[in-house]
Amino acid sequence: MLAAAKAASMKYMDVNVALADGFIPDPSGQCVSAAAEGLPPEMGAMGIHYLNMARLQITGGDPKVTGVGLNVDFNAPSILLYEPQGDGSLVLVGVENLVFQDAWAAAGNSALPAFGDRAWDAMADDAGTTGDEAHGFAPHYDLHLWLFRENPADIYAPFNPAVSCG
Repeated sequence: MLAAAKAASMKYMDVNVALADGFIPDPSGQCVSAAAEGLPPEMGAMGIHYLNMARLQITGGDPKVTGVGLNVDFNAPSILLYEPQGDGSLVLVGVENLVFQDAWAAAGNSALPAFGDRAWDAMADDAGTTGDEAHGFAPHYDLHLWLFRENPADIYAPFNPAVSCG
């Protein structure tokens, strides 16, 4: 399954192909790093997220981004992860899928989404902390696949110590 997902996403090594295929850069323009989220810097980064709005089916953004998309197909991911380079270029390092918990439950799902036997991560902001663990999104499930940059933490870990925001 990993090899198929990687083969299907290779075309997005050129960010212009991603843009032509309906991906947009995260409107915040932020490169997400563990340090910026109040986590240990040695956890690394996720990079800049490019979102496919049709796959995510975003329905609102106030106070948190939410949507009704149920895409779990890593051969057509909803999010691409790019590492910014010093010369302004972007390097594709991974892919991600995300479904909002409310939409997942409303569709009749009781089990967490899974990729093979790996359950997705449940993400929600913890009001008791200063950071936003869900990165501005309503409670959701997501899973990262570090297909183009080896992750010493784990291929499915949210952050990659081998990825930097500059």
